[in-house]
Amino acid sequence: MTFPDIVPQIAAQAPALRGKLSADAPLAPFTWFRVGGPAQVLFQPADEEDLAYFLARLPAEIRVTLIGLGSNLIVRDRGVAGIVIRLGGRAFGAIEAMPDYRVVAGTAAPDVKVARAAAEAGVAGLEFYRGIPGSIGGALRMNAGAHGGETREALVEARGVDRAGAVRIFSAQEMGFSYRHSRAPADVIFTQAVFQGRSGDRGEILAEMDRITAAREASQPIREKTGGSTFKNPPGEKAWMLIDKAGCRGLVLGDAQVSPMHCNFLINRGAATAAQIEALGEEVRRRVRETSGIELEWEIKRVGEAG
Repeated sequence: MTFPDIVPQIAAQAPALRGKLSADAPLAPFTWFRVGGPAQVLFQPADEEDLAYFLARLPAEIRVTLIGLGSNLIVRDRGVAGIVIRLGGRAFGAIEAMPDYRVVAGTAAPDVKVARAAAEAGVAGLEFYRGIPGSIGGALRMNAGAHGGETREALVEARGVDRAGAVRIFSAQEMGFSYRHSRAPADVIFTQAVFQGRSGDRGEILAEMDRITAAREASQPIREKTGGSTFKNPPGEKAWMLIDKAGCRGLVLGDAQVSPMHCNFLINRGAATAAQIEALGEEVRRRVRETSGIELEWEIKRVGEAG
């Protein structure tokens, strides 16, 4: 699908913009599934000030979609209308360990790099990020957690820019965290997070991260084209067990498959479309509903035009 080119219109309304605007930009290379159509416009801001300037001048009727590392994302085949914003570079990816066992990280920083930076500085409490294949921005939005730790346990505050271009700061309490969810305003694009750790032994921290790495490699299809955990765990249940009980382990639709290794993971075996992956997920939901009476909720974010 090819969208109308609105870049000239946007550039005219924001003449001092320093970031990059790209029309009809492919998004599949930014996702772990490697599927999906283009962005009508892809915007990659130079820094937080540039992002705020852009949003303040963007017409309210133009839709904005944010993508991160693409590890928990399906971009639909017809692409994404409006503006897709992707943060990157040192302005959004810097990580700094502070003297008081705090770690300041840009939201484009991969979770694993934050865990590593904390470990090198002897800061304990962020090891769990080694097991999460996303960025800090995604972790803030969905209270990412793994291996006994969650974002809400470590966050001090998050900084972001809202749709009107205003910079806002949220305390951990104001984020309204719950299981795989945050009540922070949906229009806020997070740019930075501050985490509180504690004093730890570097060797012990790295050993725990190695344990997490080994556990992931033994139980998850991390070398496949996948989107990570597909469905949230229902209260008192494990999604993978419900999927297995429904007979979905290894289920195939086109070139999309339920992972035989971990059945809460969907994989692209090579030539799957976004529609096939999403349809396979819906078939899994249907079978679980029939066998267990439980409605699985998507954990993977799906964006764009279906069809």
